[in-house]
Amino acid sequence: MMNLSSDQAKRLILDSQMLSDIPETSSGKDRTDRIIEHLGYVQIDTISVVQRAHHHTLWTRYSGYHPDMLHQLQAVDRKIFEYWGHAASYLPMSDYRYYTYRMKNFSDPMDKWAKDRLAKCGHLMDGIISRITEEGPLGSRDFKSDPDVKRGEWWNWKPAKTALELLFWRGDLMVTRRDNFQRIYDLTDRVLPEGIDTSMPEEGELGRFLVRRALKAQGISAMNDIVKHIHAVGREVITTAARSMLEEEEILLVSLEDDSSYYILSESLENLNRSISNSPEVHIFSPFDNLIIQRNRMSRFFDFDYTLECYVPRAKRRYGYFVLPLMWGTEFVGRMDCKADRKKKILTLHTLSFEEGFNEWEEFLPVFAAKVADFAVFNNCSRIDLEDVKPRRIMAPFKRLLKNLKLENTDV
Repeated sequence: MMNLSSDQAKRLILDSQMLSDIPETSSGKDRTDRIIEHLGYVQIDTISVVQRAHHHTLWTRYSGYHPDMLHQLQAVDRKIFEYWGHAASYLPMSDYRYYTYRMKNFSDPMDKWAKDRLAKCGHLMDGIISRITEEGPLGSRDFKSDPDVKRGEWWNWKPAKTALELLFWRGDLMVTRRDNFQRIYDLTDRVLPEGIDTSMPEEGELGRFLVRRALKAQGISAMNDIVKHIHAVGREVITTAARSMLEEEEILLVSLEDDSSYYILSESLENLNRSISNSPEVHIFSPFDNLIIQRNRMSRFFDFDYTLECYVPRAKRRYGYFVLPLMWGTEFVGRMDCKADRKKKILTLHTLSFEEGFNEWEEFLPVFAAKVADFAVFNNCSRIDLEDVKPRRIMAPFKRLLKNLKLENTDV
């Protein structure tokens, strides 16, 4: 079994996450499409304190990204589709057939939540299919309550919305586009591009696909990391596939300095000793970014413990409501709690704090200030306000750097 250093593991992970300095030739929506294809999924989230998670995740890997690129790939080019990946996700259209297994199984769900909703709202499905067939794509807003009908009947929008979701989960409907973030549904046959393979894979093929998908995006993984990457089938199918792939040396076991063992793709060995750039980059991550969504994995490899505190009572929050992890090179060095006021075009940094012992301010601050300025522009903001910065001694130089970048900022 090959032994890897902690630094080699981190580099392999960042390379696999498209976060390193590997040159990239594509641009625009083609590059956006390549990122989604490589990662296997990009998680969708509704929170909009700053740009939503799916946009933020793509921007982190491509500074030229614009949200319209995602719309074009979904609604026009049909290169991506929405379904359940790690959670609700944008997925490569070329992977569609690997999700038909979950769609088929949803027709007779084991989950109590799904069973209850099928029992309560399933009778609406045929009517919804008929309307969409006749009228074309519709969203939940198109199913209004009839004031003469009691709540809980056909045209109550809440049951209709649930029925739309059930049809989506079952694969009868797909999201053809989003209007102001609202899903617009159409018949699956009218959304799928011509020639797409819709045959359902056997369990063994599906398991191998999921193992490769995880290791391609994660670089180096424990079995739990692989299982949690995309939720498309049960754990046993994935572990069985991994055993076969290990025997055939399609994947390998490696050990780290603490004697723990992990899986990697055989071809990943070629990238282990790639030279590292002498100019570290700064990354500002969404809480739902593919790199950090598995918190335990991040703690194991990067020794960084992170909690999204918007789900924590205010009195118990340590860092803030919507804290974004900060990476410098291959290390997590800090956290930033911020909010974008798009009407006033102000990005407010409520708190900015750094890990104990971090002191590379002279090299870090200019790169960080430039990244924060870019992040403000990405959030359609032209001004940055600073509230609480720790350590306090970096406040003044940080503000000067922002001012030199032609961005306004307020006094604390």
